[in-house]
Amino acid sequence: MIAARIRNFLAEEEWTFAPHERPALPGSPGSPEHPPVRRFWYGAIGVLVGITGGLGNAMISVNTTVLQGSLGFEPTEIAWLPIAYVMTNTSINLLLIKFRQQFGLRPFAIIFLALYALFTFAHLFVRDFWSAVAVRAASGMAGAALSSLGLYYMMQAFPARWRIKAIIVGIGVPQCAIPLARLFSPELLAMSQWRTLYLFEFGLAMLSLGAVTFLRLPPSERIKAFEPLDFVTFALFGGSMALVAAVLGEGRIVWWTQAEWIGWALVAAIPMFAAAIAIEHYRVNPLLNTRWLGSADIVRFTIVTIMARIVLSEQTYAAVGLLTALGQNNDQFGTLYIIILAASIAGVVASAITINPEKLTPAVMLSIGLVAIGAFADSFSTSLTRAPQLYLTQALIAFAGTYFLGPSLLFGMTRALQLGTGHIISFIALFGIVNAIGGLGGSALLGTYQVVREKAHSAAIVQTVSPTDPIVAARIAAGGAAVGRVVGDPSLRAAEGGALLSQTATREANVLAFNDTFRLIAILAALTTAYLAFLMIRRNYRARRLASVQAST
Repeated sequence: MIAARIRNFLAEEEWTFAPHERPALPGSPGSPEHPPVRRFWYGAIGVLVGITGGLGNAMISVNTTVLQGSLGFEPTEIAWLPIAYVMTNTSINLLLIKFRQQFGLRPFAIIFLALYALFTFAHLFVRDFWSAVAVRAASGMAGAALSSLGLYYMMQAFPARWRIKAIIVGIGVPQCAIPLARLFSPELLAMSQWRTLYLFEFGLAMLSLGAVTFLRLPPSERIKAFEPLDFVTFALFGGSMALVAAVLGEGRIVWWTQAEWIGWALVAAIPMFAAAIAIEHYRVNPLLNTRWLGSADIVRFTIVTIMARIVLSEQTYAAVGLLTALGQNNDQFGTLYIIILAASIAGVVASAITINPEKLTPAVMLSIGLVAIGAFADSFSTSLTRAPQLYLTQALIAFAGTYFLGPSLLFGMTRALQLGTGHIISFIALFGIVNAIGGLGGSALLGTYQVVREKAHSAAIVQTVSPTDPIVAARIAAGGAAVGRVVGDPSLRAAEGGALLSQTATREANVLAFNDTFRLIAILAALTTAYLAFLMIRRNYRARRLASVQAST
């Protein structure tokens, strides 16, 4: 009896579609006409589900320092929480797409939202490191469904003629999660430390589950999608991507050459990846269409997207890292992240309004070019720089981050649709992996470069500091005088003055290192923009040449 009720609850309702309303792909919802009120609720639920999917991991990522102290973890341990989420979240779409195709949207929505709520609730009972990592990894698998679910709800909120705009809004909503997390976190943490973060995430998950249960998506067409080799490929490919994510996330913390497990992880990841590619290359119905993924267009798309994700790490790592090194924290970032949130929303809206499927490259060039400008301006920071000095540049980069996503997604999606539905799985998997691994790779690259440059600047500064220099002696004396009321011994006062001078030198070395990092980002962004300009000029030249040949014949 209970099993029958569950089946009835998860069953998709009967819906008669007109020919133009039928689902474009198996596993995606149909496109019937909705009254304005229902469209509004579809849009509201799309925003709720999208924010729920992005905000959970964002709140953990931006509060690792607080969680480290509350949970009693080491720095290397707390870093595993967001990494574990990405490890499982990256490749699970390979199976989720086929789950929707075989079992339908209703079971997909209810089952995965319920699992996400359950795993979020389990966070409240975390007691040790391994349980925290396990629960976070499980949340990553369940949470991967929320981004596509939010996208489908947003697509129902727009008329069919605005479907492309709906896709851009749907994929842009979760990108607003990090500035929202920065805004909400201080108040949530002030209530009851780390448990409030998980209670808030659990509340959002339950609201999303209730909303999805209340207003269903139109049903999809179902096909038999799963094959036994799908699970073999997923185990190999997903395992290799998880190991790569672990290496990128932890490498700069444990340092690349100091931890043996990094080498062993790469030794395991490379043959697993090669085996997955070999299996898919010779399958009749592959999960990953290796021939198409290896084509020139898709390779260029992958390179540009990875570079874009790396340079967009300027905001999440470099700018925040600079302000943190100068003694600021989330409590002082309120106005900055209100501006970043507004700029992110403006980027989504502008992308949706101006999108032109025939001219996607200029939009991507604009986005990466704005990052180059913002990063170059930030490279003139000093130890007196505070959040207000970064308002304009960070607004530019936030706008670029959300403006970039829509054109990059459509670039690959249109090419996949032209070749048939089988290529959609390959592209969605590639897009998710490139964005996730590119984000981790960006933080790893910039973090490593910043540490190396900080050591170099520290060595250069220390070499110029001599106790016999009158200016240095005066600074040491001034530092000792600052603690003179509590330290009576002259030698101890001098030692305290030297320690304060050392702290100042370290702070200046960090500022110089972050400036070098900003310059590196500006150079990478400028080179990527130039590469896109070269591709666009070459394409136009070939088109004109072909037109002239056709005209002459």
